[in-house]
Amino acid sequence: MKLVALLFLCTLAAPAQPTDLFLLIGQSNMAGRGVLEPQDQKPIAGVYTFNKDKAWAPAIDPLHFDKPNLPGVGLGRSFASFVIAQKAATSVGLIPAAFGGSALEEWTPGSPHYVNAVARAKAALALAGPGARLRGILWHQGEADSKLEARATTYRARFATMIDQLRKDLDAEKVPVIVGQLGEFYADPYAKTVNEQLAMVPLSVRFSGFVSSQGLKHKGDDVHFDSPALRELGRRYGLAWLALQ
Repeated sequence: MKLVALLFLCTLAAPAQPTDLFLLIGQSNMAGRGVLEPQDQKPIAGVYTFNKDKAWAPAIDPLHFDKPNLPGVGLGRSFASFVIAQKAATSVGLIPAAFGGSALEEWTPGSPHYVNAVARAKAALALAGPGARLRGILWHQGEADSKLEARATTYRARFATMIDQLRKDLDAEKVPVIVGQLGEFYADPYAKTVNEQLAMVPLSVRFSGFVSSQGLKHKGDDVHFDSPALRELGRRYGLAWLALQ
């Protein structure tokens, strides 16, 4: 009996080793700024996060740690929950690497955010389960590029160049890339242009999909999605990813 109990405890203490991994990159709406609720801090069976200490742990919000004084709900958990519910993955590992306020130019190959994302993805893969692979790259960014026309009108071309190199660096050239529309409430001068560029990403980037934010609300600041919106956005990312399988 003691041996059985010991084996049971060892099983509980065994490190998580998810097999279906997803890289989460972009700026604050990917990091998540929704208000935390009790439901957001309950583990979901089969869903893990690669935490700040570069270890796999149960995925509870906040997943990101880019700005510790601004923790919040993101889209990662609802995305993972949807993917598992559709039986499209068995054990999901989320790799948070977004950074609030970052512009696309801050994600160019060789930049700190880019280098960090690549390093975290490789470290996560090394600690994942047997046969683990990167199954998707989730991107939400563009608010920081909506203030200047030159940034907005060149967004799609610049993103395509960045993501092409990222796929090469991660040996993941056919891994699906999902991008999301900025909130329809976001009113910077060239937000509409950035959204048009994001919607056309699938024309420039192979194996990519676009997610609409239609009808989703902000948290009161006209910038960040609220918690219900982020949960729904995660589900929409899941649908877009599933369509590319």
